[in-house]
Amino acid sequence: MIGNPQEIIQWLFEQNKDKRFEVKEYHKKRSLNANAYAWALIGKIADVLRSSKDEVYLEMLKKYGQSEIVSVLSDINVTGYFKYFEEIATVKLQGKNFTHYKVFKGTSEYNTAEMAVFIDGVISEAEELGIDTLPPDEVKKIKSLWGEHD
Repeated sequence: MIGNPQEIIQWLFEQNKDKRFEVKEYHKKRSLNANAYAWALIGKIADVLRSSKDEVYLEMLKKYGQSEIVSVLSDINVTGYFKYFEEIATVKLQGKNFTHYKVFKGTSEYNTAEMAVFIDGVISEAEELGIDTLPPDEVKKIKSLWGEHD
């Protein structure tokens, strides 16, 4: 259910008391058109660079994506825990080796503001390679579908 706090509380009071519910803040979902456009450009960039889409996607995440630094005991293989990451340092602390990783969030986890930064970066990269992109007014239209108006 989507509604304001009063509507949700009223609705919850009407539900079976034995049921459990999860309440979270509503965020307008971004358009799949924006994601599809980003992937179309990534594919064209990959063709020009003679690379794979996955390699280009990872490079775009590194340049324009969201990330966090995570420290893990060095003997732990993080491949099963993180999909997009790079090792940035190894340190010894209290006799144990720790590896610091920069972990990148995939675009499927982005909010509209994060996706706006990402898609603008991908467009910029495509333009630098001479790849045709949509006119700015069309990009603005795509963004408006997922809450970005500037």
